[in-house]
Amino acid sequence: MTRPGATAVAPEHAFAAHRVELTGFCYRMIGSAADAEDAVQETMVRAWRAWDRYDEARASVRTWLFAIAANVCADMLRGRARRAVPMDLGPAARPGSPVGEPLPAHAWVQPVHDDRVIGTGGDPADVVVARESIRLAFVAALQRLPPRQRAVLILRDVLAWTSAEVVTLLGGTVASVNSALQRARATMRDHLPAGPPPPPDPVRAELSRRYAAAFERHDVEALVALLHEDATMSMPPFPWWLRGVADIRQALLHSDFCRGSRLLPTAANGCAAFGHYVPADRDGVSEGPGRHRPWALIVVEARDGRFAAVHSFLDAAHDLPRFGLPAFLP
Repeated sequence: MTRPGATAVAPEHAFAAHRVELTGFCYRMIGSAADAEDAVQETMVRAWRAWDRYDEARASVRTWLFAIAANVCADMLRGRARRAVPMDLGPAARPGSPVGEPLPAHAWVQPVHDDRVIGTGGDPADVVVARESIRLAFVAALQRLPPRQRAVLILRDVLAWTSAEVVTLLGGTVASVNSALQRARATMRDHLPAGPPPPPDPVRAELSRRYAAAFERHDVEALVALLHEDATMSMPPFPWWLRGVADIRQALLHSDFCRGSRLLPTAANGCAAFGHYVPADRDGVSEGPGRHRPWALIVVEARDGRFAAVHSFLDAAHDLPRFGLPAFLP
């Protein structure tokens, strides 16, 4: 017998249709791709256990799953310190200064492959919004919000839910949701760098091609020519970061570590990205079966025809297969 109000769709099919969107929501909430996937898995487990109590007359499967996911994220965030990017933690360093001690992975907003959090197809305008809302600076700014405000802003401004729909999911009233949204937007304006929109995909692709070619040639002058005057460069898990072409140029000129590197393209956080591989015997360390071993995931943010930020995630080196890249190069 089928219970009243039950949907005829098998739960595994009903859940699978929303996995990417749920992962994107959880990633924006938590700031970690691995934790977001754990949150979605926990959401699916809780939903499966409660499936016999689900009533489609009260809420769609999508709304019901998001309500569970919001609770899972709130549980995971309870008692945790805010994730950040290096630029949030202190002033820019000087070239040649110590990079400091590495911070644990849970201190940082971690990168995510676009395909894990942005669905294929759909309205191109929605894809643009989705890309912008997974940029590292945006996700870092989200982490400054209390969990409820964070969820409200993501649902309203990223996923385009109405305030009434958010009430169905989070509870409260339309007035309380609108108030939370106003406070969240004000905080985001205070902490999110303003700037022109990112370039069209063909422009970004050409910039990325030139960046990779210059990097592999170790052509510092060609590299810095692709940067904005006030560009930033960071290297999580270290809190060290630089601002400005002059300082970045000086730092690159005084380091030969990246000579002989290879870059393979991918996409992360709505931006161009690269798997960075160094010769396997660099610094006398031989690791893995190939001639090049993983060193970092580089995420490059383009604005107004140049790169405004270069993030080298050294602690993501062994996660390159999660970005569609090989673990080693032959």
